Amino acid sequence: MPRLRRSPSRPRRRQVALLVETSNAYARGLLQGIVHYIREHEPWSFHLMEQGRGDDPPAWLAQWRGDGIIARIETPRIARAITRAKVPAVDVSAARLVPRLPWVETDDAQIARLAAEHLLERGFKHFGFCGDARFNWSAWRERHFCDRLRAAGTEVSCYRPSARAAANIATQVADLRRWLAELPKPVGIMAAYDIRGQQVLDACRSAGLAVPAEVAVIGVDNDELLCDLASPPLSSVIPNAHLAGYEAAALLDGLMAGRPVGAEARLIPPLGVAARQSTDVLAVDDRDVARAVQFIREHACDGINVADVLRAVPLSRRVLEQRFRRLLGRTPRAEIAHARLARVKQLLSETDLPLYQIAERTGFEHTEYLSVVFKRETGQRPGSFRAAARGGAAGRKGRKS
Repeated sequence: MPRLRRSPSRPRRRQVALLVETSNAYARGLLQGIVHYIREHEPWSFHLMEQGRGDDPPAWLAQWRGDGIIARIETPRIARAITRAKVPAVDVSAARLVPRLPWVETDDAQIARLAAEHLLERGFKHFGFCGDARFNWSAWRERHFCDRLRAAGTEVSCYRPSARAAANIATQVADLRRWLAELPKPVGIMAAYDIRGQQVLDACRSAGLAVPAEVAVIGVDNDELLCDLASPPLSSVIPNAHLAGYEAAALLDGLMAGRPVGAEARLIPPLGVAARQSTDVLAVDDRDVARAVQFIREHACDGINVADVLRAVPLSRRVLEQRFRRLLGRTPRAEIAHARLARVKQLLSETDLPLYQIAERTGFEHTEYLSVVFKRETGQRPGSFRAAARGGAAGRKGRKS
């Protein structure tokens, strides 16, 4: 009788603890990126509890005997619990309370640059920043936002809450209202994160300030539900939380396999800006230029050219170009190209549309020409940009080390 062959024993599934809050869009994006990684690699068993930022470590962690941890280490209590666990760990917080650990964070310099350029493109000459002194990432965003605008020859007023306002949300809105009233108008304001942006909008409404005509506001995180429920809907910089989670999982996988991993930061660049009503304005005194820019934003992907813009405004080509260069620093043709490219990036990042359909939707006659323009303007091919925006092995190969 033939002897039955034994099936090879399966390797033990690794046990991984996730100490990541589920209470905000960025953290949920991290978790989605981690799931993406394990779908492409060996599956893990997860230990995850619903928790908020700053909560105590779960009681089960003290007796837990797992293989690795991915954590937002935001308090000394969490830091001590991670250290006592004595297992490989990756930090996905900017607080850096355990400096020896490898960590993955958003590229706050790039986030601040995108917000500043978004407001500069809308013609603002006065700017403000509203952050939260409790968090490193807020301080970094403030510094880089101010540096970018000072390089453009402007200054920034930064909100500093009083001690009483810092401890009470209702008092803080009144404090914000006083700060906003003192700013020259129109003013473009970066809020360090979307909840802070919503507070700025609340303060504008209670102060009777028109948004975006007098005060334009852009947040960070693109929490779509929060941004769409804000009044008016809040523009926001889109961090690549998905890729940050994917990278954190890849680092932990290497640590658990015994590969050396350094503690230097892995900074993940943002995807772009989700423009909504809170910044839908052109803060220039020239009504013809404002009308031309609005026409371009609405029709850039319809295959328009400068002649189409001139039919929408009563100016000669020479005068329109002079005014564009003086007020915006670029020509009408460059503005059309900029708007089309921004839409291409959005479709690459947020949809699975093939490149030929993206070309059709953004006014490019051929995918080859779209690829050439995209590579020239961004330094990446469209496929590499999409892979990097979504994480995955292809994304990591497509980025420069």
